[in-house]
Amino acid sequence: MTTDKSADLEIFARRESEARSYCRSFPTAFVKAQGSEMTDASGNTYIDFLAGCSSLNYGHNDPDMKAALIDHITADGVTHGLDMHTDAKADFLRAFEDIILKPRGMDYKVMMTGPTGTNAVEAAMKLARKVTGRRNIIAFTNGFHGMTMGALSCTGNAGKRAGAGGGSLCGTTHMPYEGAFGPDVDSLRIIEEMLGNPSSGVDAPAAFILEPVQGEGGLNAASTAFMQGVARLAKEHGALLIVDDIQAGCGRTGTFFSFEEMGIEPDLIPMAKSFSGMGLPFAALLIKPEHDIWGPAEHNGTFRGNTHAFVTARVAIEKFWKDDAFQKSIATKSGILRDALIRIADGIPGARLKGRGMMQGVDVGDGTLAAAICARAFEKGLIIETSGAHDEVVKVLAALTTPEATLKSGLSILEEAARDVTQTHKLAAE
Repeated sequence: MTTDKSADLEIFARRESEARSYCRSFPTAFVKAQGSEMTDASGNTYIDFLAGCSSLNYGHNDPDMKAALIDHITADGVTHGLDMHTDAKADFLRAFEDIILKPRGMDYKVMMTGPTGTNAVEAAMKLARKVTGRRNIIAFTNGFHGMTMGALSCTGNAGKRAGAGGGSLCGTTHMPYEGAFGPDVDSLRIIEEMLGNPSSGVDAPAAFILEPVQGEGGLNAASTAFMQGVARLAKEHGALLIVDDIQAGCGRTGTFFSFEEMGIEPDLIPMAKSFSGMGLPFAALLIKPEHDIWGPAEHNGTFRGNTHAFVTARVAIEKFWKDDAFQKSIATKSGILRDALIRIADGIPGARLKGRGMMQGVDVGDGTLAAAICARAFEKGLIIETSGAHDEVVKVLAALTTPEATLKSGLSILEEAARDVTQTHKLAAE
């Protein structure tokens, strides 16, 4: 696919901050998006395997969500209501309670935080410290929890942490995630020994915070045994368990919550990204009722409840989660994805499959190689990005609603791109 550079991109270079990132990988101006495709100003259409970094699990501009939002706006529905009662919020909470929580035997209060995932993580950290009276939070290698100072202190990536410019990132202890030191090292045993040794220098934790699948960390997927082990340690040491389901949740790994089949009960669950259904800003913290101890306005924020997002989130829940049909379709597409990624990995020496569900990718062992594959894929009409400590993982985050034919077309492009780049690298090495 050829990309016409005639669209005026100069305004972005002239006025937008150097902090911009994704646009550097996709140097064109997008003007339209529908389902699993995006179109640029020159009329080129791309298959989207990024999906707003898992903020668009149901695709771009779902027609039912769009219609409900337009109806709400044209009827002068509330746009911004702080945390006042509104019909849109009530409808969302009823749908979330009846369709998501009750069938799963889950009893949580829903706290509206600021609009992004990092806001939900900050709230979880603050609340855990208030509940326990402790400061230390156990986070994990390769974890990513947000870019504000508290959430960043739990984030492992050195590049992300460097954004603090030497600011204090304190109050956390980083422990090895499952497999962090290789398959022969028992991460859980290390954590257990460190917490059990009064001379380890690790303070009694207020909470453990972890992702069942590390999205930005390279698609490291924790086993049920590891998740249960962390939950057990949290209970033994009087700490809360925070399961960050911001990127892995809302169906991304196959079930609404990524930990549903693991037999654990988190105390706090930060939610964001696809929680709104349509890519609108919406983050919330699910809280076990016994930990809901904040007084009125003790933690708040001006944008702690996006009414438009309540509208679309309700539609998403009612449309996709009332029965198991959508979940079954995710399983089918996950199989298609896995088969294609295995073929790609087989063609790259040392490459391996990572992740689970519709949150999978290929670790090609080298960030330069991964970036080249993604760049070649973009030239051919596919939007896809990397993740991992060295950006060594080619990560697929296609919308869960992607038609099978479109999914296969995108995967074919990715296979071709991997073949092209691998062959080029091979010839260069000879």
